[in-house]
Amino acid sequence: MLGCVIHGQGDLRVAELPVPRPGPGQALVAVRYGGVCGSDLHYWRHGGVGDFRLREPMVLGHEVVGTVVEYGADASGPAPGSAVAVHPATPCGVCPECAAGRRNVCRDTRYLGSAARFPHVQGGFAARVVVPAEQVRALPDGLGLRRAALAEPLSVALHAVRRAGGVAGRHVLVTGAGPIGCLVVSAARAAGAAHVTVSDLLPEALAYGRIAGAGTVVRADDPDDRGWPDEADVAIEASGVAAGLDACLRRVRRGGVVVQLGMLPAGHSHFAGNLVVSREIELRGAFRFDGEFDEALVLLAGEPAFDGLISAVVPVGEAESAFALAVDRGRSCKVLLDFAPAS
Repeated sequence: MLGCVIHGQGDLRVAELPVPRPGPGQALVAVRYGGVCGSDLHYWRHGGVGDFRLREPMVLGHEVVGTVVEYGADASGPAPGSAVAVHPATPCGVCPECAAGRRNVCRDTRYLGSAARFPHVQGGFAARVVVPAEQVRALPDGLGLRRAALAEPLSVALHAVRRAGGVAGRHVLVTGAGPIGCLVVSAARAAGAAHVTVSDLLPEALAYGRIAGAGTVVRADDPDDRGWPDEADVAIEASGVAAGLDACLRRVRRGGVVVQLGMLPAGHSHFAGNLVVSREIELRGAFRFDGEFDEALVLLAGEPAFDGLISAVVPVGEAESAFALAVDRGRSCKVLLDFAPAS
């Protein structure tokens, strides 16, 4: 079977991999689509994500959907042949964070396609993948595999909005109109935000922000753009750059909430900390998700507009060109790899 393996910075290979077999408690899934995530691009371009560095070859990918093939002993779930999405996290279930209901920050979690631990957790960009059976979710009626591939990044967005507290009736500013930022826009609208403004450097990205439901789009490099809110109630930073965090801190109201979702570069990041003090701004982090995955599937099933955020579907054999397209935000939003056998 074919899989996408990252060996180091700039060294992405499509290789023949052995077909796995499910062990006790596991499910074997035939992967159809895999969404290329910003973290996959970071491993490809930089050899790591934030403080997580590659130390061995790793199969990439954690945004995967497909069909159930079979189960191992003592495992059950959707019937073989069922269309499913895969929740990529396996929290330990026993650490203080898991006990407190915050499994997304489990100190000993396993996450598909992540170099956060060593040996690395191999990912889902392969024609067949084995996962714990409880991580397999049947798709709701009306949701096809292509759109379902957005479930993992939409879950990230839903968790970030939840971390902001109630956004119903409020003005939300989102900095960064990449795939995650656009899905934050959609998540905020679904949560009842009265108005959502999104900023970005690229007009093409802002066009996707409009598709996602933003009421106003602004150029991040133009402080005089009339679309900037005088005071947003909530600001969610989804660009992963310090300038985005700075914009959030300066544009949110006094006593407002800023959620840092984008992964900033490794090491120390400068930010306008005095504003946090003098305006009593609440600065919160948002990392991955947990139960939001099931919410994302329901939301995707009822909203065909999400299809507009999928800009390309590329055969797995052309993975490097897919990654090059995904990193070019002037040409793409969400790019999917297609693992269907070549005809």
